[in-house]
Amino acid sequence: MRRHLARLITVLAVLAAVFATPGMANGKAQAADEWNPPANLVQPLNEVWRHVETTYPNLYGFRNYGWDQIMANRGSVNYCVRWESDAPVSAALRDRIHAALKKQFGKWMTAMTENGKGHNAWPYTDVPVNIVGWAVKNRSTLQWTDNSVDIYTGNLDGGGAPQCAPDCGRFFHQDGNYSKCPGGAARHYDQSLWLTKGFGGGAGGDWGQRMGQEYFTGALNQENIHIYLHEVGHTFGLDDFYDWSPTGQCCFLMKAGSATQITEFDKWMARDFWRHLKNRYGL
Repeated sequence: MRRHLARLITVLAVLAAVFATPGMANGKAQAADEWNPPANLVQPLNEVWRHVETTYPNLYGFRNYGWDQIMANRGSVNYCVRWESDAPVSAALRDRIHAALKKQFGKWMTAMTENGKGHNAWPYTDVPVNIVGWAVKNRSTLQWTDNSVDIYTGNLDGGGAPQCAPDCGRFFHQDGNYSKCPGGAARHYDQSLWLTKGFGGGAGGDWGQRMGQEYFTGALNQENIHIYLHEVGHTFGLDDFYDWSPTGQCCFLMKAGSATQITEFDKWMARDFWRHLKNRYGL
């Protein structure tokens, strides 16, 4: 009897240890923290995150990173194109712009996958990019008659640039309330691809990306539209490196002018940003 009792106590102790192990809750195994960067990137990645934590004023409170947008949409992102130019757009050019946008955005999403699955509990291996609208000053600039996308005319921002309807924009409605958007939530846009005639360089943030109209359309056949890729990095929270470089890292996309594609270091910086935010989604 004592032998059986002792064995029972041992079994109960083992079970207690198992269910007390981190990663077990409510009888369900939780995803482990798969943080496994190459050894040579550990120090520079730590340097970058310390810099981010000390320079971003609302790092953990901000709720409109690209990560937030995709999670709110359950795995997709919607775009609207702001065409700040008088150059005509044929249906063929529209479709080429759409294809390039999807391909280039997808490069950052590919960086979040590993061995056929999302890295470190990233829940999506494919993130569809939907282009839901175009904004122009004059409808005649757009040389197509189909209704594949919503067309906004007469909606100008404070600088006189055409913009998509604010009622449909996540930047303006981060609570997800699109009740005043003519097409409803399905036709809302999370980001804008803002193409401005004569614009030099680029800009990016949670609102989308801006660059020269001539530059983007002239780069449609390139494998990497590097200014766009750099600005999307900002949409996902990645910083600029104008005045410093992490240890051992000379050349990477987010250090403007030093690389023209997403590098291994850029990829791991994105993964690190996700690693520090994923708990807000219960992952």
